Amino acid sequence: MINFGSRNLSLLLISFLLASIVAVRWVDKVRWWAGKDEMAGRACSSARPTSPLKEFISAASPVNKPAQECPDYFKWIHEDLRPWKETGITREMVEKARPTANFRLVVIGGRAYVETFSRSFQTRDVFTQWGILQLLRRFPGRVPDLELLFDCNDSPAIPQPLNSSAAQPAALFHYCGSDSTADIVFPDWSFWGWPEVNVRSWGQLAIEMKAANQRKRWRDREPYAFWKGNPWVDQGRQDLLRCNVTDKKDWNARLYVQDWVAESKAGFKGSNLAGQCTHQYKIYIDGRTWSVSRKYILACDSPVLVVEPRYYDFFSRGLSPLTHFWPVRADDKCPAIKYAVDWGRCHQTEVQEIGKKGSTFMFEEVSMDQVYNYMLYSLTEYARLLKFKPVVPAAAVELTRVGLMSSADELSRKFMLDSEETSSTVVASPCSLPPPMKPEEIKLLLAERVNTTRLVEHWEKLHFEETT
Repeated sequence: MINFGSRNLSLLLISFLLASIVAVRWVDKVRWWAGKDEMAGRACSSARPTSPLKEFISAASPVNKPAQECPDYFKWIHEDLRPWKETGITREMVEKARPTANFRLVVIGGRAYVETFSRSFQTRDVFTQWGILQLLRRFPGRVPDLELLFDCNDSPAIPQPLNSSAAQPAALFHYCGSDSTADIVFPDWSFWGWPEVNVRSWGQLAIEMKAANQRKRWRDREPYAFWKGNPWVDQGRQDLLRCNVTDKKDWNARLYVQDWVAESKAGFKGSNLAGQCTHQYKIYIDGRTWSVSRKYILACDSPVLVVEPRYYDFFSRGLSPLTHFWPVRADDKCPAIKYAVDWGRCHQTEVQEIGKKGSTFMFEEVSMDQVYNYMLYSLTEYARLLKFKPVVPAAAVELTRVGLMSSADELSRKFMLDSEETSSTVVASPCSLPPPMKPEEIKLLLAERVNTTRLVEHWEKLHFEETT
């Protein structure tokens, strides 16, 4: 986001809102979306003009970003820590998060110590700690002294203060957040591997998925929206299954239930993520909360139909509708999915661009280099706010390579070795952290996303009015 002056930002916001209204009215007149004639199988024109709203958003995006500046989503580090900006973080604020935390992390003099409160589900805690150990190896001497609590469960646990006069929330690190919570969002364990489901580190998978994208071009893929996962963790996913093809109705979706028990017995032969870039469209939908599958789904060069998410992880706040993904309404998924795929068939140039931008975002802006950069700045900015001196608890143990690997099984050790940082990956300096966003910038950014999503819903409504 560009750092505009307050007056210019206000004018831009007003212009944006006006442009949104004009865009909707213009669409209503010109009807450039796929209308009933096109849906009936008549010739589609992929040369039709793109949305004026999308052009407006593109015009407002940074065009001369410094090469060494971190991706824009790094700005959310400041926002995650904003509740404590004025007061700092006291030991009491940290200890308030103790009931839900799995472990305490202490870094002193570049060495890490962990006090375990409770083991997490599977090896989430182990691979999160492995990732922190790799961070210390990648940036020796750069991680400041700190003390924090970490929650490895699915759901964010810290309620957002209701107003500015409310007490500061507990300080707790977690894998995801929501509009109603104040957890400090941090990269999840799967970036270093998830042995229980045979998912390798993101560094390895990214290479494999790039190669898979080259082997099977978008035009040669199945012309449907693909999803495969566990539907029993959330009602929204169970509802998604209604959109599967039947002998009576085809919503342009091909949906599959992932049975992890059966997959484990079969050696995970049917769950190779790099082998799932076989459809022209992919679907992302939250699980119990966020899903680690988001990065793998976005990496396929196929436009991703994102069912309105309730949760975000550390990088997803950098994604924009109609730029990196196609938004899908949560309350009426099936028609929205059908419309998106039908629209894409008539606008293949545009949807391929969305797919390519989504995968480019994952490969470049969420590379392991950037994951480590994000971790470093998140911890550094957090440490600046501490109002107490970190100490190593009596029950803590030092976090070491030997200690983590000695207690791991064979597959976990393999994943650790595959994702290990070596002397050749030590870097002199990370990317440059962008400054905090001003309130006006945040409002403009959120308005862009809302208005773009509403515009897609407007296209859907007009299309269904014409075809019914």
